[in-house]
Amino acid sequence: MFTLPELEAAAGLVRRTVPPTPQYAWPLLAQRLGVDVVVKHENHTPAGAFKVRGGLVYCDDLAKSGDRVAGLISATRGNHGQSLGLAGKRAGLPVTILVPHGNSVEKNAAMRAFGVALIEHGQDFDEARVEADRLAQLKGLRFVPAFHPSLVRGVATYALELFRAEPDLDTVYVPIGMGSGICGLIRTRDLLGLKTRIVGVVAERAPAYALSVAAGQVVETETARTFIDGVACRSPDADALAIIRAGAERIVEVSEDAVAEAMRVYHTDTHNLAEPAGAAPLAALMQEREAMTGRRVGVILCGGNVDRPVFADALAGRTPVVG
Repeated sequence: MFTLPELEAAAGLVRRTVPPTPQYAWPLLAQRLGVDVVVKHENHTPAGAFKVRGGLVYCDDLAKSGDRVAGLISATRGNHGQSLGLAGKRAGLPVTILVPHGNSVEKNAAMRAFGVALIEHGQDFDEARVEADRLAQLKGLRFVPAFHPSLVRGVATYALELFRAEPDLDTVYVPIGMGSGICGLIRTRDLLGLKTRIVGVVAERAPAYALSVAAGQVVETETARTFIDGVACRSPDADALAIIRAGAERIVEVSEDAVAEAMRVYHTDTHNLAEPAGAAPLAALMQEREAMTGRRVGVILCGGNVDRPVFADALAGRTPVVG
């Protein structure tokens, strides 16, 4: 997929815009869990999520290729769209993003603030993705998939930061949306020759990747109705699935209630804002805390972009519901 020198070059590119994010071992969190846990704070990037790294590398690779494109188009639940919006603006490329109806109001606003032309289409990410692909062909735009080698190399720079700072981690929990975050983590671990176990986390109501890993082939689901919007995938990417099957130890499914509780725990113990997908790895660790006792564990807080009403529900002790 990419070499260590290529990853280090990507890290240098990303650092021009995104300073290295911290990894903290919060005492209250360790006390609560009885586990030595390190949080990788990707909620601290300029776009509030890890995805911004991928967009920067994708646009840089596109410029170096010499391809002339009229603009970029893609589909997202929010963070991928912000990433392309920021990177596209810096590269002088117009960006069109499709989101499903009912998408996060605040993520939509953030994408527009980056200069994105936003279109609402379909009932979920997968329907928006199909329409984005159609519009790309109709309007002569470059369709940017949610999973692409350049995106993976870009987001893998967070893993390089984490493993260089904490090379002795026994296990790392990471959410699976379309797969760039976990695949970048797996590849970086392998390049550094580490033995860290990697555990992918999905929502019980969006189990497509868990089903696909178990079946050994892509398994699509009819719905992915979960408030954990960053992992609301119905149709896994085959290339991502192959990497996950080869490099992840297992996949853990987490409930809506467990993720809402993890959002509360993050706020209480670290005073950090975690979006639902960002809290999913902590929810999985909380679910498996007994098995992790005595181990040094990492969790990827992949983003903090969550609408205020959703976060207010979680803080009030409720589990947000999909409208």
